[in-house]
Amino acid sequence: MQKRQKSVAIIGAGAAGLMAADRLSQCCPDLVIQIFDAMPSPARKFLMAGKSGLNISHQSGVSDPEGFAAHYGKAADWMRPMLQAFGAPDILRWMESLGQEYFVGSSNRIFPKAMKASPLLRALMKRLEARGVTLAPRHRWIGWREDGQMLFATAQGECSIAADACLLSLGGPSWPRLGTDGAFLPLLAERGMICHPYRPANCGFTIRMPESFDTNWAGEPLQSVGLSFADQAAQGGFVLSLRAGESHQEASWSMEGGAIYALSARLRDAIEMEGSATLSIDLRPNMSMEQIRERLNRPRGKQSISNHLRRSLKLQGVQAALLKALTDKHVMNDIDQLATAIKALPITLTSPRPIAEAISTAGGVALEELNENMMVKRMPGLFMAGEMLDWEAPTGGYLLTGCLSQGHRAALGMASYLETLG
Repeated sequence: MQKRQKSVAIIGAGAAGLMAADRLSQCCPDLVIQIFDAMPSPARKFLMAGKSGLNISHQSGVSDPEGFAAHYGKAADWMRPMLQAFGAPDILRWMESLGQEYFVGSSNRIFPKAMKASPLLRALMKRLEARGVTLAPRHRWIGWREDGQMLFATAQGECSIAADACLLSLGGPSWPRLGTDGAFLPLLAERGMICHPYRPANCGFTIRMPESFDTNWAGEPLQSVGLSFADQAAQGGFVLSLRAGESHQEASWSMEGGAIYALSARLRDAIEMEGSATLSIDLRPNMSMEQIRERLNRPRGKQSISNHLRRSLKLQGVQAALLKALTDKHVMNDIDQLATAIKALPITLTSPRPIAEAISTAGGVALEELNENMMVKRMPGLFMAGEMLDWEAPTGGYLLTGCLSQGHRAALGMASYLETLG
């Protein structure tokens, strides 16, 4: 009697799901592997991430794996064994196996030489197709039938499929127009799984600004500044944005960009606890307080304070405007207080920007719901990976590395589970 082919359903054609399909199709060539995705084409968020350069990992994952794992915060211990099994060095070899060379940027971030995500995705999809993996687009997962089959909404109506194992890699609800909206979370909670509400991560923040601040500064970047909050610090830049409301009073300023994203988890948590958070901006991070005082003490003559700041510290434009807006008038005329303000300008953050604007999310299915093979403890045969789970990481290659690593672990977990079925 011919042995029945086992089948796997992978729901969600993002980084984690596609990595799982690639690994499974390699180690279990006799498997029937189907990928389902709600969108007309796969990996929409992956492609968006690579629009300005696909930052797939970080050099510290090669040179300092322990330090790399620490970037996953509360999930560091959970991620560590997955990164040891399939971390940054493995991802680089995986890219090369797909014909994609890489380079390390000046910030130690790792990119494919092509920069964009599309060549890597095309090569991967071609390999999956050659191995017999099929993709069913426009299939939105909506739960289970009474007999346990996976249920989908399609343009032709509802349909269902049976599989010996299933991986849910549905993503988080940031950028919902790319296909993930988090609507699946109540379905999992109904099955008894512990699920935490989704929250924005790597996000911008609404800030408290005087009404007098000139709206012409909207969209202007503040570059080469330092940000600090509590015991965390970051250098880089951010942009001031003005969000329109129904009236002038309802218009709100926000700040977003690489430097703020690096601190966003701590800031978000503080706002949830305290209602607001005060961030410190160092407008001259490459100068000491003594150097700033020395320059401010230079003879000013009949110059205005604005001209003095411009000539002595090259402090002008949006940086000077922000300093003036957030500093009391008497401070601007006191050199010691002014130097302190330049090195530690306080700005109040009142709320994270909406989750739809965030780069990624925190929250989702609690990690304790899974065993070490990414299988749901209360539902054998069901696996999960990626951003739908409750973990987060900063930008800089950590997010994608985490998703790829989890997809790899889930594939090995499914292969192991299928062996137990005989």
